[in-house]
Amino acid sequence: MPRIAIEDSNRMSLRVSREAKSRIVRAASLRRADMTNFVTQAALREADAVIAEAERITLSERDRAKILDLIENPPTPNAKLRAVLAAMPILK
Repeated sequence: MPRIAIEDSNRMSLRVSREAKSRIVRAASLRRADMTNFVTQAALREADAVIAEAERITLSERDRAKILDLIENPPTPNAKLRAVLAAMPILK
C-alpha cells in the first residue's frame, strides 16, 4: 500500500509549463473561478475517482456466487477456529 504524504501546511506548490498554466487560467476564468479553487476542485474530482477505483472490489460471477453461498451456508468451524474463539477475551 502506498504511503500517505502528510504535510504540516495547507500550501501546495506546483510547477507547470507556461502553456499548461495558460490553459488552466483560461479554463478557470471560463468557470468564473480563481485558479486555486479551479485546480483544487479538479484535483479533488480526480482524487475521489482514484480512491473509489482503488477501494472497489470487482468479482466474477463465479466468485460472487461462491461468496453468497458461503454467507448463506457457512462451513462448520474446525478445531483451529474453535481454539481461536475460545482464546478470545469475552467483551462485556
